[in-house]
Amino acid sequence: MTINFDRLIQREQTASLKHDGRKGYFGKDDVIPLWVADMDFAAPEAVTQALIARAEHPVYGYTMYPDSMFEAMQSWFQQRHNWQIDRRSIVMCPGVVPSLYAVIQGLTKPGDKVIIQPPVYHPFFTTITKSERELVLNPLQLKDGLYRMDLEHFEQCAAEGAKLLLFCSPHNPAGRVWQQEELESLLAIAAKYNVTIVSDEIHADLIYPHEQHIPLAAIAGDVSVVSTVSPSKSFNIPGLGLSAMVINDPEQRRLINGVFESWHISAANPFSISAFEAAYRSGADWLEQLMIYLDETRNQVVDFIKNNVPSIKVMPSQGTYLLWIDCQELGLADDELRLFFINEAKVGMNPGVTFGEVGSGFMRMNIAAPRQVIMEACQRIADACNQL
Repeated sequence: MTINFDRLIQREQTASLKHDGRKGYFGKDDVIPLWVADMDFAAPEAVTQALIARAEHPVYGYTMYPDSMFEAMQSWFQQRHNWQIDRRSIVMCPGVVPSLYAVIQGLTKPGDKVIIQPPVYHPFFTTITKSERELVLNPLQLKDGLYRMDLEHFEQCAAEGAKLLLFCSPHNPAGRVWQQEELESLLAIAAKYNVTIVSDEIHADLIYPHEQHIPLAAIAGDVSVVSTVSPSKSFNIPGLGLSAMVINDPEQRRLINGVFESWHISAANPFSISAFEAAYRSGADWLEQLMIYLDETRNQVVDFIKNNVPSIKVMPSQGTYLLWIDCQELGLADDELRLFFINEAKVGMNPGVTFGEVGSGFMRMNIAAPRQVIMEACQRIADACNQL
């Protein structure tokens, strides 16, 4: 079945954070909302039908995670990513961010050093600081138009006693899909200094042509890696709140499970389970069509900005539906830049500085919406920038 990703779906008045939350975040509701990382596309029909089928059973009691759900997840990662996951290593959790908290609290103690690589997903910062751990910055380096890991500096950070690295793969917001050589170098340093890598791979399936996502744990060998995965971004079901951790080390698994037990997180949501399983079992064709659509949108945005807005630049994106836009030539301070896009362009994006100080002068754009909406936003940006 051909999916119509050009279909406009009314999300206002559905308590949508992205749409109904605009006024609270931007101060006005006439901006095109390209900020929250969800999609304005209907979820796969298989997911919708699974939810309907579960809703038609009139008892919504306490629920276990069924074997069929784990089997669907294992099959997905084996077939698409050549990653064989041991059922015993899977720990279910209500989302990736809670899982980051659980790892930090389970595997470190207050005052321990935890490394991140900004510009990076902003909860990476708060999960560390709110857990009273020491935040260690290992900024990515922009070389030849592409973000790369500063492995020499990472080794310095590791040598100074850091316990964890929160790693984003594929990278949000930079759109990097890390190559095997880069990952192997990272793993070698982590092994040398006994650093556990927590690999957030929530965008693993959102990969553009000619790129390949490599699950870090699949090539880690004996290196300590905790992976977080979910169908939420891939199939547009983040509001259902379910993800999985893959923890191969039994002692680490015991410690992290202990954190969840201390939070009294035990019951599973029957609707989340149904959607999770249906997405991994039956969502492949939908995802393939999605990536073709997103790839064309990405290409059109890049070409339009290049040809019509010489003062800004879209950074190369290898994965995710998020574009990282260099606006430094506009010559605006970060707060001025934020207000410029809100008030003049009337496009609601995430300020780059929220992803770390190295994101100053950048903006993050979510292109997972019907193409006419995205191109209208690009035209607004062009009109505003060219009047500066």
